[in-house]
Amino acid sequence: MIHRMSEWGIALIAAGSAILGSITTGFFALKAGHRQAEGAEKAGLAQANALIATVQATLDEQRRARADDRRRQVYAELLTAGSEWQDSREADSGTRMVSAFGLVELEGPLEGPSDVVMAALRYLDAVRQYARSAGNPEVVVTTRTAYISAVRRALAEDAT
Repeated sequence: MIHRMSEWGIALIAAGSAILGSITTGFFALKAGHRQAEGAEKAGLAQANALIATVQATLDEQRRARADDRRRQVYAELLTAGSEWQDSREADSGTRMVSAFGLVELEGPLEGPSDVVMAALRYLDAVRQYARSAGNPEVVVTTRTAYISAVRRALAEDAT
């Protein structure tokens, strides 16, 4: 009977060891699984943050491009209106240029440099004087050129 007890004892010890080994292995596998899950979560969050940053940068660039395009249109409208007024020399033609100047003026203090606004004002005054037959066409050309240079500088500064 002692012999049988020792066989049972050995069997119980072996079974207990197997169970204990399984529990220990399972515990370490569970810990490793948690570490892997945490690592995957961190990697996923880093990837998501990188994607969000990329999307935000793209949206910011698109917003800047739309604002630059709007400014170009405003600046070009003043040139077009000035040329029409200069060609027609009619008082009513000046209304469009004055309106265009108002848009340039709004762009200046809020977003753009004030030297564009000052150059636009000088150009407006030169065309106004010319349209009233009191101005020199060379002054119109000079102020127009100065306005275009100021616009180019402002747009180049915004691009950097």
